[in-house]
Amino acid sequence: MTHRARVRRSLDAIADGLFAIVLALLNVLVLGFWLAGLVLSPVPVLGAELFSVSTRVVRWRADLERRIGTRAGEPIRRPYPPAPGGMERGTRDWLRWVITDPATWRDFAWLLPGALAGAVLGLVTLALPVYGLAGVGLLPLWLHLGGAWFGYGVFWPTTNNLEAWLALPQGLVFLAGGLILAPLLRATRLKFARLFLAPTRAAELRLRVAHLTTTRADTIDAQAAELRRIERDLHDGAQARMVSVGMTIGLAERLVRRDPAAALKLLAEARASSTEALVELRHLVRGIHPPVLAERGLEGAVQALAMSLPVPTEVISHLPGRLDTPVESAVYFAVAEVLTNIGRHSRARSAWVSVRHDRGVLSVEVGDDGVGGADAGRGTGLQGITRRLNAFDGTMSVFSPRGGPTIVIMELACALSSPRI
Repeated sequence: MTHRARVRRSLDAIADGLFAIVLALLNVLVLGFWLAGLVLSPVPVLGAELFSVSTRVVRWRADLERRIGTRAGEPIRRPYPPAPGGMERGTRDWLRWVITDPATWRDFAWLLPGALAGAVLGLVTLALPVYGLAGVGLLPLWLHLGGAWFGYGVFWPTTNNLEAWLALPQGLVFLAGGLILAPLLRATRLKFARLFLAPTRAAELRLRVAHLTTTRADTIDAQAAELRRIERDLHDGAQARMVSVGMTIGLAERLVRRDPAAALKLLAEARASSTEALVELRHLVRGIHPPVLAERGLEGAVQALAMSLPVPTEVISHLPGRLDTPVESAVYFAVAEVLTNIGRHSRARSAWVSVRHDRGVLSVEVGDDGVGGADAGRGTGLQGITRRLNAFDGTMSVFSPRGGPTIVIMELACALSSPRI
């Protein structure tokens, strides 16, 4: 990480410290709102509706903290299981299901401790650099202007100027310490929130089962859609051309004795159609499993993708062996989709791809220095990558603030099938 990136990260953490103080006050308000809904819940209609709204507000506040953690590189997973099928949000059945969920009560339990931790750590995060700035610039300037107002010179050995010069190194120390500690304090606050807002082991198991059920259904749907696409391409492309070739050759057989010239012309057309059908078949095969991937492996295939990209792209790869063919294909198409998005939307000047395998986990990082703003919740490209990786129990994280950079991290557990000799 460059010095500029470190300073930017520290400034973001300081801004988050100010935001944490505001959110601490919001926690108190949300807690009071929920307690009011709880007290008035026995009141017919109005009490139940107020309690339902306050419960949803608490869950919204907890989700906001999880999104802040994800943006800061400290992701906190949602612990809520999917709602039973056919249950509408906000109904009495939905409220009963939410109230019986242990994660909901963990959200309530976090509000007050989260407010205290956010306020204390946010104040420390903000106070250190502000005090340092006062010592570096504001305090010496104020003392000098005060001395000049009363007729003292800048370098004249007065008490005011001496205090100003002594405050300068102290301010530098506090400013540097504040910039260094700001990301650590933010990480501490988010890890404290994770104790309450992250899923427990039992919740992890439930989410795991629900995730596998969903990914299994997505994988089956994706495979069926891929088979339909291949069948459609074969039917509309190569199969139609081969039927045309057969009809043309049959017509040439009838004309070969009566009109040899016309028969030769038909045979030439048949040969051209067979050549076009062969080209279409090759394109279709490349779409299923690219030959460069089979010949050169994931490293070579990614390098070939980078060379075809209009943006200068650096590839850093360390794979001591080959991956299983299905995993290799899924990662290749995922990287190809991200690189295509970079070429179309990022307006980047440079990009990079990092591929490494460590302790049974394949990690792929694709980034660019473009305009940022990528959102996995919008558009079908990133969602398609997520579905593709879900089939192998993989994950994808997108970090793309406005103004950039954009970093897409893909991870999946897999083994190397054939180590290099």
